[in-house]
Amino acid sequence: MKIPSDYKPGYEKARLVDQAAADNYIAHTWVGDPVMDTIVADLESLPQQKVHQFIHAGMEEDRNGLRDAPKSLRDFFADAPQPDPDWLDRDAFGPGVRAFQKNSVAILSAFVTGVLVDGFSTLISKSFVQTGRIFDNGVRRLKQNNRHQMEIFWPGGLDRKGDGWKLSVRIRIIHAQVRLLLGKTEEWQHDAWGVPLSAAHLGYAVACFSARTVKHSQALGARYSKEERAGFHDVWRYSGYLMGIPETILYTDEVHALHMYRIGSLSEPPPTPEAIIMANALINSAPLVAGIEDKEERKKLVNKIIYPVSRGLIGNELADQLRFPTNRFPFPLLLYRIDKRIQKLRSQLRRNDSAALSDFATLLVASAYDEAGLTYLLPDHAHDERSGEW
Repeated sequence: MKIPSDYKPGYEKARLVDQAAADNYIAHTWVGDPVMDTIVADLESLPQQKVHQFIHAGMEEDRNGLRDAPKSLRDFFADAPQPDPDWLDRDAFGPGVRAFQKNSVAILSAFVTGVLVDGFSTLISKSFVQTGRIFDNGVRRLKQNNRHQMEIFWPGGLDRKGDGWKLSVRIRIIHAQVRLLLGKTEEWQHDAWGVPLSAAHLGYAVACFSARTVKHSQALGARYSKEERAGFHDVWRYSGYLMGIPETILYTDEVHALHMYRIGSLSEPPPTPEAIIMANALINSAPLVAGIEDKEERKKLVNKIIYPVSRGLIGNELADQLRFPTNRFPFPLLLYRIDKRIQKLRSQLRRNDSAALSDFATLLVASAYDEAGLTYLLPDHAHDERSGEW
């Protein structure tokens, strides 16, 4: 098996834990998304507005609008939705949706301060730094992440006509487009890193989005029943399936997701300069995502709450590698939970019946909703500053 050079030291450690899983992870560093990679190659010569029109027509099941589209795109949407995989149980989504709704603020907080940091500490950070998206449009990028979660955890969101379904497929298309663009640049070192946005990285990411979100959000005060935990993982698993992650690298349940996270973390090299840049940019963007624009207020929130909570979630070893500041106070997660309990108690004493509505409004502010609806424009250059708007 050909091993990308930057993975060789980590692979030797991972194979001591589970050789089959380590082999599978490394094999998928060379795998993209053959179906969607072919489609975006066929769309490459078309104007972006025409691409948007074709993809929009496909999403809305408008066969007339797809009439002049490339055959590969027509075939993809003609087969959508494909027959459900054997493992899919849509009824199991319900408890997962309820879990997200009741724990939404803790989940999105954990996502930004822990889960995305876990993900960006890998070589996937190379793709994001090279495109520059996180610097030029980082806040919008994070709001798009939140919007995706909002929609897949909405009742019916993963039905064929649901926005969760459409956004999951949109992400698949964008990943393929970025893979195409980055793969052609001189900066991308295939022998060292495999393919851009590989199936290995996407399988690892969805395992984090599922299992690590539950773990981190519990540390911030979220609570799940057994059925809710299982349903939460079922939602993310199906969303990952829609995003084009091969079933050979897509987790099956929470135990498998945690094992994939462990094997992937061992296989990946220590955080690179790009990972350090990405993780710290993410932390510093979080207040802007929440709509906090005052410079001093943002600085206070980042240094006194976000960095300490993030270090408490990801652990000192990774936090040190990412050059996060040390915590001034012990037990930051306990202090965070106590503060949230006090806020909740104050709300109850004031008989504030709008607390749930306030939480929902917070989620809307932190999510990307455009008046024009979903856009299916694609980047047309590997570097974001030279790409058209998308």
